[in-house]
Amino acid sequence: MSNDKESKKGITGQECLTCNKCECDCGKRSNLDCTNWLGDIPGNDFEIVEVQFKNTRKGFYRNSAHLPLEVGDMVAVEANPGHDIGRVSMMGNLVKLQMKKANLKPGVEILRVFRKAKASDLERFEQAKAKEVDTMIRSRQIAADLKLKMKIGDVEYQGDGNKAIFYYIADERVDFRQLIKVLAEVFKIRVEMKQIGARQEAGRIGGIGPCGRPLCCATWMSNFVSVATSAARYQDISLNPQKLAGQCAKLKCCINFEVDDYVEASKQLPPRDVALETKDNTYYHFKTDIFKKQITYSTDKHIPANLVTISAYRVFEVIEMNKQGEKPDKLERTDGKKPEMKAFGDLLGQDSISRFDKKKKKKNKPAKNGGGKEKEPREKRPANEKPARKDAPREQRAPRGRNSQNRQAEGGEAPQNVEQAQVRNEARQQAGGGRQRGHHRQGGGRNRRQGDNNRKDNNAPASDNSEK
Repeated sequence: MSNDKESKKGITGQECLTCNKCECDCGKRSNLDCTNWLGDIPGNDFEIVEVQFKNTRKGFYRNSAHLPLEVGDMVAVEANPGHDIGRVSMMGNLVKLQMKKANLKPGVEILRVFRKAKASDLERFEQAKAKEVDTMIRSRQIAADLKLKMKIGDVEYQGDGNKAIFYYIADERVDFRQLIKVLAEVFKIRVEMKQIGARQEAGRIGGIGPCGRPLCCATWMSNFVSVATSAARYQDISLNPQKLAGQCAKLKCCINFEVDDYVEASKQLPPRDVALETKDNTYYHFKTDIFKKQITYSTDKHIPANLVTISAYRVFEVIEMNKQGEKPDKLERTDGKKPEMKAFGDLLGQDSISRFDKKKKKKNKPAKNGGGKEKEPREKRPANEKPARKDAPREQRAPRGRNSQNRQAEGGEAPQNVEQAQVRNEARQQAGGGRQRGHHRQGGGRNRRQGDNNRKDNNAPASDNSEK
């Protein structure tokens, strides 16, 4: 491992700013780094870059010289006064979103990026960073001599070593003007004082929580929400300050993580201030298992005596019986029935591994005619069944087509039986002089010729009659 660290340090010439030990991806596991999910999109260019310094301090700087920067490059940026050394942590359009999240006003002056850090810049930066621990210890002694009620938690030197930021914690307002003069004379630097809270101090220093993992404020939490003791009451946590307090001596931030689930689940439980009455005793609420929906009752209000654990469904039953003036023999069920517990059901089918292997059923398409009725498949029709119209002789078939519809429109009634149809056909033949149309189109040419000849013969006597 040491050889790997030395080889990595030899490539870049600088250790990791986040863990100060190696050039690994330790910093990428914290809340200080962000995945550039817009990196593959063309046109992802923005002049301003985000630069990370020691611990949680970051800043936005303008790349006015258009240097070919990448995430992880050590750069020298403009400071007031001098210059500072930091690592590029974000580039592209994501910087716009970060600036919007930081609520930067449009008129704020943005400092510049001077250049990529040289070997001499990095060497000077390492020398300044080596003084931070000794400076913090001496500054604490000076503050104690001046009888100031404050605690200096961290010191951060600027990259050129000409300035240092002193982070302190104080419960009351502190007049540290004399302290600044003394620190400037002792360390020969410019002094800047910044007040932080106890939670911010724990995030800057780091540590291991009671759960055995690194502190949330030092790894992934970016903002802090106020924690109240009511969150512990909802979860039935003992109000012991030694167990509820974290490394910052404040209430643990993790108390708020699950309180919403407890509040939602407690709405489905009976009230705790209602006593259950039986024929033998009166039972009072002792404790509740919210997620199992099991409630323990005691015959005494203050001490556990004759504890009985029943389900929430049984509690509602007893409360309803007491309202009606009835008292059960015992608090438990006497019939031996157990409440039905609903098994887990995968309503969406997302837990099945083979859910994409199932073939989808084909939906029946509607008819093209627009009627919306589906045609009967041929397989269901009997083999010998035929339409009733084809079984009848040709003379007895009812007329169909345009002529029958036109006759009905003109006021004529369609033939109701075969005799009316025959009478109408005979009258039509006499009026038309033997002109008939073939029912089938086979041999249509021959029928047309005969029809033409008939027309010539029929026209001749008609003219003779007119002359007479």
